[in-house]
Amino acid sequence: MRMNAKQIAAWMAERVAAAGSRGIVVGLSGGIDSAVVLALASIAAPGRVVGVMMPCHSDPQDEADGRLTADHFGVPAIRIDLAPAYDHLIADLGAAVGQLPPDQRPTVATDETDLKARLPLANVKPRLRMTSLYFVANALNYLVAGTGNRSELAIGYFTKYGGAGVDRLPRGRLLQSAGRTIAHELGGPAPIIDKAPSAGLWLGQTDEEEMGFTYADLETYLTKGPSAVSVELAGRIERLERTSDHKRSPAPLPD
Repeated sequence: MRMNAKQIAAWMAERVAAAGSRGIVVGLSGGIDSAVVLALASIAAPGRVVGVMMPCHSDPQDEADGRLTADHFGVPAIRIDLAPAYDHLIADLGAAVGQLPPDQRPTVATDETDLKARLPLANVKPRLRMTSLYFVANALNYLVAGTGNRSELAIGYFTKYGGAGVDRLPRGRLLQSAGRTIAHELGGPAPIIDKAPSAGLWLGQTDEEEMGFTYADLETYLTKGPSAVSVELAGRIERLERTSDHKRSPAPLPD
């Protein structure tokens, strides 16, 4: 049976108390996932929640939506512009790997269509966000609440040590669609509820376009099994599950 908002908030409150923490930090992407977690956190730890907006060459609308979410749920929000740090780090990283022998140098994205080559750059952003969230959390003795859900976790659709670098995952057992249900239940702002999910890795990026299938199709597979979707889609999802096993497991140790 799916947990409701009240049950999840109670669980979050218990986790905060068990960790000896004072409150909760949530990264605000401007999307429905972070809106739901912020709302749950405000119930779990009223008056002890901070939202953090971390633009990095992002769509300005995402920041505006993050602010709307924080204001809607009465949570203070701070802004950290990661673009200067990102630009400096990327320049240094590019110069460093450029010193490698030619046969070891990585492929670097030269256009917006080369997804595989672009991901190393894009993944720096969520890892910078994780670093920033933990600075805030450590300074306040708060926990970092992640926004990932069961749908994303199943296929590894998150950045290792980025979006997965959190203390607790309140939505980790809920499918993506359940977030929309909870958002309605908690009275979230309509523009956020209706917004297409996006990790904000680059302008115009959406989860479903990057995955190559819809959340609805993925949830059909997860709830009804491989036979409920096409053979091609089942094979693609199963490959993603296999290749992302390392993201869901602790680092392996020698036998």
